[in-house]
Amino acid sequence: MTLRLTDLAPNFDAETTQGKINFHKWAGDSWVVLFSHPKDFTPVCTTELGSLQSLKPEFDKRNVKIIGLSVDPISDHKKWSEDIKEVTGYKPSYPIIGDENLHVAKLYGLLPGSISGSSEGRTAADNQTVRTVFVIGPDKKIKLFLTYPMATGRNFLEILRTVDSIQLTAKYKVATPAGWKQGEDVIIVPAVKNDEAKKLFPNGWKTVKPYLRVIKQPGL
Repeated sequence: MTLRLTDLAPNFDAETTQGKINFHKWAGDSWVVLFSHPKDFTPVCTTELGSLQSLKPEFDKRNVKIIGLSVDPISDHKKWSEDIKEVTGYKPSYPIIGDENLHVAKLYGLLPGSISGSSEGRTAADNQTVRTVFVIGPDKKIKLFLTYPMATGRNFLEILRTVDSIQLTAKYKVATPAGWKQGEDVIIVPAVKNDEAKKLFPNGWKTVKPYLRVIKQPGL
Protein backbone atom coordinates (compact mmCIF):
# COMPACT_ATOMS: atom_id res chain seq x y z
CA MET A 1 0.00 0.00 0.00
CA THR A 2 1.34 3.43 -0.96
CA LEU A 3 0.32 6.30 1.30
CA ARG A 4 0.49 9.94 0.29
CA LEU A 5 0.07 13.26 2.02
CA THR A 6 -3.62 14.04 2.70
CA ASP A 7 -4.52 10.31 2.55
CA LEU A 8 -6.68 8.99 5.37
CA ALA A 9 -4.41 7.28 7.90
CA PRO A 10 -5.44 3.59 7.88
CA ASN A 11 -7.39 2.51 10.94
CA PHE A 12 -6.58 -0.67 12.84
CA ASP A 13 -7.13 -2.57 16.07
CA ALA A 14 -3.98 -3.55 17.92
CA GLU A 15 -2.51 -4.58 21.24
CA THR A 16 -0.23 -2.00 22.85
CA THR A 17 1.78 -1.68 26.02
CA GLN A 18 -1.29 0.11 27.43
CA GLY A 19 -3.92 -2.37 26.26
CA LYS A 20 -5.95 -2.92 23.12
CA ILE A 21 -6.88 0.12 21.04
CA ASN A 22 -8.75 1.10 17.93
CA PHE A 23 -6.38 3.63 16.41
CA HIS A 24 -8.91 6.22 15.22
CA LYS A 25 -10.89 6.06 18.46
CA TRP A 26 -7.70 6.31 20.50
CA ALA A 27 -6.60 9.36 18.48
CA GLY A 28 -9.92 11.11 19.08
CA ASP A 29 -9.72 14.84 18.33
CA SER A 30 -5.96 15.00 18.87
CA TRP A 31 -3.05 15.23 16.52
CA VAL A 32 -0.90 12.09 16.46
CA VAL A 33 2.77 11.30 15.97
CA LEU A 34 2.99 7.64 14.94
CA PHE A 35 6.61 6.53 14.75
CA SER A 36 7.94 3.11 13.88
CA HIS A 37 11.16 1.26 14.60
CA PRO A 38 12.49 -2.00 13.12
CA LYS A 39 13.44 -3.96 16.23
CA ASP A 40 13.45 -3.78 20.02
CA PHE A 41 16.79 -3.79 21.86
CA THR A 42 18.57 -1.87 19.09
CA PRO A 43 21.00 0.96 19.91
CA VAL A 44 19.77 3.90 17.83
CA CYS A 45 16.11 3.27 18.61
CA THR A 46 16.89 3.03 22.32
CA THR A 47 18.14 6.62 22.24
CA GLU A 48 15.20 7.73 20.09
CA LEU A 49 12.43 6.41 22.34
CA GLY A 50 14.02 8.12 25.32
CA SER A 51 14.45 11.37 23.41
CA LEU A 52 10.81 11.36 22.37
CA GLN A 53 9.68 10.74 25.94
CA SER A 54 11.78 13.70 27.13
CA LEU A 55 9.82 15.92 24.70
CA LYS A 56 6.41 14.47 25.50
CA PRO A 57 5.34 17.48 27.64
CA GLU A 58 5.89 19.72 24.61
CA PHE A 59 3.79 17.46 22.40
CA ASP A 60 1.10 17.37 25.10
CA LYS A 61 0.92 21.19 25.04
CA ARG A 62 0.15 20.99 21.33
CA ASN A 63 -2.60 18.36 21.74
CA VAL A 64 -0.40 15.72 20.10
CA LYS A 65 -0.59 12.08 21.15
CA ILE A 66 2.46 9.87 20.66
CA ILE A 67 2.34 6.18 19.75
CA GLY A 68 5.14 3.82 18.77
CA LEU A 69 5.10 0.83 16.45
CA SER A 70 7.34 -2.24 16.41
CA VAL A 71 6.84 -5.68 14.94
CA ASP A 72 8.09 -7.22 18.18
CA PRO A 73 5.76 -8.54 20.92
CA ILE A 74 4.44 -6.47 23.82
CA SER A 75 6.48 -8.46 26.34
CA ASP A 76 9.67 -7.32 24.57
CA HIS A 77 8.48 -3.70 24.51
CA LYS A 78 8.01 -3.73 28.28
CA LYS A 79 11.45 -5.25 28.94
CA TRP A 80 13.07 -2.83 26.52
CA SER A 81 11.41 0.14 28.26
CA GLU A 82 13.53 -0.59 31.32
CA ASP A 83 16.69 -0.44 29.19
CA ILE A 84 15.53 2.84 27.65
CA LYS A 85 15.07 4.34 31.11
CA GLU A 86 18.50 3.12 32.21
CA VAL A 87 20.24 4.49 29.11
CA THR A 88 18.39 7.79 28.61
CA GLY A 89 16.77 8.51 31.98
CA TYR A 90 13.30 8.39 30.40
CA LYS A 91 10.87 5.47 30.33
CA PRO A 92 8.25 5.66 27.57
CA SER A 93 4.84 6.57 28.96
CA TYR A 94 3.23 6.54 25.52
CA PRO A 95 1.79 3.28 24.10
CA ILE A 96 3.88 1.07 21.82
CA ILE A 97 2.05 -1.22 19.40
CA GLY A 98 2.94 -4.88 19.26
CA ASP A 99 2.73 -5.81 15.58
CA GLU A 100 3.88 -9.43 15.63
CA ASN A 101 1.81 -10.38 12.57
CA LEU A 102 3.23 -7.37 10.64
CA HIS A 103 -0.32 -6.16 9.92
CA VAL A 104 0.13 -2.48 10.80
CA ALA A 105 3.57 -2.27 9.17
CA LYS A 106 2.09 -3.57 5.91
CA LEU A 107 -1.00 -1.36 6.25
CA TYR A 108 1.23 1.72 6.39
CA GLY A 109 3.48 0.56 3.55
CA LEU A 110 6.51 -0.01 5.78
CA LEU A 111 6.90 -3.65 4.72
CA PRO A 112 5.85 -5.29 1.43
CA GLY A 113 2.39 -6.80 1.55
CA SER A 114 3.82 -9.98 0.02
CA ILE A 115 5.82 -10.80 3.16
CA SER A 116 4.35 -13.72 5.05
CA GLY A 117 4.81 -15.01 8.57
CA SER A 118 5.34 -13.13 11.81
CA SER A 119 8.05 -11.09 13.48
CA GLU A 120 9.71 -14.20 14.84
CA GLY A 121 13.20 -14.61 13.42
CA ARG A 122 13.16 -11.27 11.63
CA THR A 123 16.13 -8.96 12.18
CA ALA A 124 16.50 -5.19 12.22
CA ALA A 125 18.04 -5.43 8.74
CA ASP A 126 14.96 -7.30 7.50
CA ASN A 127 12.79 -4.50 8.89
CA GLN A 128 14.98 -1.54 8.00
CA THR A 129 12.16 0.20 6.12
CA VAL A 130 10.18 0.39 9.38
CA ARG A 131 11.76 3.75 10.27
CA THR A 132 9.04 6.29 9.50
CA VAL A 133 7.45 9.12 11.46
CA PHE A 134 3.88 10.05 10.56
CA VAL A 135 2.13 13.24 11.68
CA ILE A 136 -1.63 12.74 11.51
CA GLY A 137 -4.23 15.48 11.98
CA PRO A 138 -7.47 15.41 13.98
CA ASP A 139 -9.20 14.71 10.64
CA LYS A 140 -7.17 11.45 10.56
CA LYS A 141 -5.34 12.54 7.42
CA ILE A 142 -1.58 12.24 6.95
CA LYS A 143 0.07 15.66 7.16
CA LEU A 144 3.72 14.58 7.04
CA PHE A 145 5.90 11.49 6.90
CA LEU A 146 9.67 11.15 7.12
CA THR A 147 11.61 7.91 6.70
CA TYR A 148 15.09 7.55 8.15
CA PRO A 149 17.90 5.04 7.52
CA MET A 150 18.78 2.76 10.41
CA ALA A 151 22.10 4.39 11.26
CA THR A 152 20.69 7.94 11.49
CA GLY A 153 18.94 8.81 14.74
CA ARG A 154 15.79 10.87 14.39
CA ASN A 155 15.63 14.49 15.59
CA PHE A 156 12.31 14.84 17.39
CA LEU A 157 12.86 18.57 17.89
CA GLU A 158 12.47 18.77 14.12
CA ILE A 159 9.23 16.80 14.33
CA LEU A 160 8.03 19.24 17.01
CA ARG A 161 8.96 22.14 14.73
CA THR A 162 7.01 20.67 11.83
CA VAL A 163 3.98 20.15 14.09
CA ASP A 164 4.13 23.86 14.99
CA SER A 165 4.23 24.75 11.31
CA ILE A 166 1.46 22.36 10.28
CA GLN A 167 -0.84 23.51 13.08
CA LEU A 168 -0.19 27.18 12.30
CA THR A 169 -0.71 26.84 8.56
CA ALA A 170 -3.91 24.85 9.13
CA LYS A 171 -5.35 27.79 11.07
CA TYR A 172 -4.11 30.75 9.03
CA LYS A 173 -3.51 31.28 5.32
CA VAL A 174 0.25 31.35 5.72
CA ALA A 175 3.28 29.20 4.99
CA THR A 176 6.53 28.92 6.94
CA PRO A 177 9.93 29.56 5.32
CA ALA A 178 12.99 27.31 5.50
CA GLY A 179 14.19 26.70 9.03
CA TRP A 180 11.22 28.57 10.55
CA LYS A 181 10.73 28.37 14.30
CA GLN A 182 7.83 29.35 16.54
CA GLY A 183 7.53 33.15 16.77
CA GLU A 184 9.39 33.97 13.55
CA ASP A 185 7.97 35.69 10.48
CA VAL A 186 5.83 33.73 8.04
CA ILE A 187 4.71 34.03 4.42
CA ILE A 188 1.25 34.85 3.07
CA VAL A 189 0.26 32.02 0.73
CA PRO A 190 0.12 33.01 -2.97
CA ALA A 191 -3.56 32.02 -3.25
CA VAL A 192 -4.44 34.99 -1.02
CA LYS A 193 -4.58 38.09 -3.20
CA ASN A 194 -3.78 41.52 -1.80
CA ASP A 195 -7.40 42.60 -1.31
CA GLU A 196 -8.10 39.53 0.82
CA ALA A 197 -4.74 39.86 2.58
CA LYS A 198 -5.65 43.39 3.74
CA LYS A 199 -8.68 41.95 5.54
CA LEU A 200 -6.87 38.94 6.97
CA PHE A 201 -3.71 40.79 7.96
CA PRO A 202 -4.68 44.43 8.65
CA ASN A 203 -1.26 45.25 10.11
CA GLY A 204 0.21 44.89 6.64
CA TRP A 205 3.17 42.95 5.29
CA LYS A 206 6.59 43.34 3.72
CA THR A 207 6.71 42.63 0.00
CA VAL A 208 10.06 40.96 -0.76
CA LYS A 209 8.89 39.88 -4.22
CA PRO A 210 5.40 40.10 -5.72
CA TYR A 211 4.99 36.42 -4.84
CA LEU A 212 6.76 36.66 -1.45
CA ARG A 213 4.93 38.65 1.23
CA VAL A 214 6.20 38.41 4.78
CA ILE A 215 4.25 39.08 8.00
CA LYS A 216 4.67 38.56 11.72
CA GLN A 217 3.41 35.20 12.90
CA PRO A 218 -0.34 35.57 13.49
CA GLY A 219 -1.93 34.50 16.74
CA LEU A 220 0.87 35.60 19.05
